Amino acid sequence: MLEHVPQWLGHALRDVRAGIDKLAIAQEPLGTFERFDLSSMAFADGGRLPERFTADGAGVSPPLMWRDPPAGTARLALLVEDADSPTPQPLVHAVVWGLPGTAGDLAEGAIAADGAGDGDEKDVGHNSYRREGWLPPDPPTGHGEHRYAFQLFALDADTPDVGADPGRSALVAAMAGHVLAAGLLIGTYSRSEAAPVGLVGEAAGATA
Repeated sequence: MLEHVPQWLGHALRDVRAGIDKLAIAQEPLGTFERFDLSSMAFADGGRLPERFTADGAGVSPPLMWRDPPAGTARLALLVEDADSPTPQPLVHAVVWGLPGTAGDLAEGAIAADGAGDGDEKDVGHNSYRREGWLPPDPPTGHGEHRYAFQLFALDADTPDVGADPGRSALVAAMAGHVLAAGLLIGTYSRSEAAPVGLVGEAAGATA
């Protein structure tokens, strides 16, 4: 995937980013809503994602936990997007629909392909690669730090069903006007950056 993008190209695209304003949680059709707590035992809000949860490690989804969704919450929906992907819209890393509308959690690795559902209430939808499950963070080398936004939406009982294997567009359209509250957790990740092109040659010339 993006680990094969050359370092020089990643560096050239450093200023090409989708932007925080493109995240689902910032979209006007969703309306205004309060916030509730979303966290992870694996990383702090604004902290670096451990390699285990990325394309450089095991590539499993991180554990998440939440508490106190507001009264009237019928279900929860999770959307994970990369605000800094070098694309017009944020890259979608996970969609989970139909989580129970109560305090709860997702265990490590729980965001995985499940076909039309895994027998419980939730259904794991498809990411930007049109695959079900967790798309491990995979930023281009040289592109700098990426912000991965874990967005958990508390939805009312009138929210339309999105069916099996939902995607980002269907989810956002269904949630419009039905969001009671949202939790937001940011994890960051970047790949080590090589020395700028020409630095080695310049150094060699200086010592020759």
